Amino acid sequence: MPIEDTVNESLMEHTVAEETASPGRKSSWWRVVILVLVIAAIAGYVIWRIQGASAEHAAAAQKAAAAANRPVPVQVTGVEQRTMPIYFTALGTVTAYNTVTVKSRVDGQLVKVNFREGQQVKKGALLLEIDPAPYAAALAQAEGQYARDQANLENAEAESARYKALFDAGVVSKETQQSQESGYGQAQGALKADLAAIQAAKVNLAYTHITSPIDGQVGLRQVDVGNIVHAADTTGLVVVTQLQPISVIFTLPEEQLPEVRRKLRAGEKLKVDAYDRSETTKLATGDLLTVDNQIDTTTGMDRLKAVFANKDQALFPNQFVNIRLILEDRPDVLVVPASALQTGSSGNFVFVMKKDNTVEARNIVTTITEGSLMLVDKGLKKGEQVVVDGQEKLKAGSKVVPARANGGGGKGAKGNDAGGAKNGKGNDDTAKGEDAAGKAGKSKGKNGATDSSAGEHHHHGAGAGQNP
Repeated sequence: MPIEDTVNESLMEHTVAEETASPGRKSSWWRVVILVLVIAAIAGYVIWRIQGASAEHAAAAQKAAAAANRPVPVQVTGVEQRTMPIYFTALGTVTAYNTVTVKSRVDGQLVKVNFREGQQVKKGALLLEIDPAPYAAALAQAEGQYARDQANLENAEAESARYKALFDAGVVSKETQQSQESGYGQAQGALKADLAAIQAAKVNLAYTHITSPIDGQVGLRQVDVGNIVHAADTTGLVVVTQLQPISVIFTLPEEQLPEVRRKLRAGEKLKVDAYDRSETTKLATGDLLTVDNQIDTTTGMDRLKAVFANKDQALFPNQFVNIRLILEDRPDVLVVPASALQTGSSGNFVFVMKKDNTVEARNIVTTITEGSLMLVDKGLKKGEQVVVDGQEKLKAGSKVVPARANGGGGKGAKGNDAGGAKNGKGNDDTAKGEDAAGKAGKSKGKNGATDSSAGEHHHHGAGAGQNP
């Protein structure tokens, strides 16, 4: 019995131990299952995201490829062959060729104004009248004095002749005869003084009629009728300015003067073009008159004077203008808009449109940029079409939809002539206005056309490189 009891107790303890351990094993098993499921879910999500991203990248790549193959809208213009002016640029101020402040030269009351403000007058035209009565009276008085002294002179002459005869006859003394001769001389002097007084009175009387000293345009009158004017007045009666011809004063830096002076010494007439403030409209063409005789040491600039016929009166005193001093005209050179120029690691190039409406990037060699045009030495031929707007989306071989840039090379410089003196800024009025200013290449042109009225002479070389 004791042995059986012992065995039974052992079996019961083993059974209880198994029953106690079973719940723990079951809990661990469920945790493993849950962990596997979570890992599987994460792995599935990651795989799904990777596959989705790959699909998005493939779609984006297909879209980019389609966009790359889509034609790019651009503006093109033809390569031109023309005469190109080489010039300095400067800032100038229009000044009247002659300016006269008309003043009274006698005192008196202003009785009449014979001009209309702003009227064109000729030299000698009567402008104003001062009351002449006091001066007419002074003239009459001087003439009366002359008549009296003339009678005295005749009497003194007769007395002198009579006393000379008496002296010759020994009747009177030498002293008496000389006294009579002295009286005759005094009468002659008085008569001359009377003549001078008459002349002075006539001059003063003439000064009551104020005339224009030059051909020109009268301004606003400063004094109204009825006022008393004086010769000592500091304020004039009216200002007359000569507008035909008219002059422009402008400045150039001293390093540009030798070339200008050399041409003047050689007897060459240098043409000067005046443009408006925006440098798009040509106002007038004139000639360089002279260079000032000294350089301003504070600025290193010298003043130059140009004269314009100004028949249409496009220039007006104190008007601001942009000046182009033309040094020479280069005939039969190839020119393209400066906005066509691009810069790459291999040098300067332009996009040239081919007959199949694709573009090639072609290196060029330029020498000078004048305004919005640049001279091309190598790389282009007359008539070839170059892209002037839309280059940022292009690469070699890109297909394009061309639109012609208005004017091909100038923005609004009226009547582009064969000499190219009127080329303006930009390439066309519709191609985003100043788009040309933002493209590579314009910086190689004017380098700041308005820099301290210094003027520019545009010589900018660009070497050819390998195809970009």
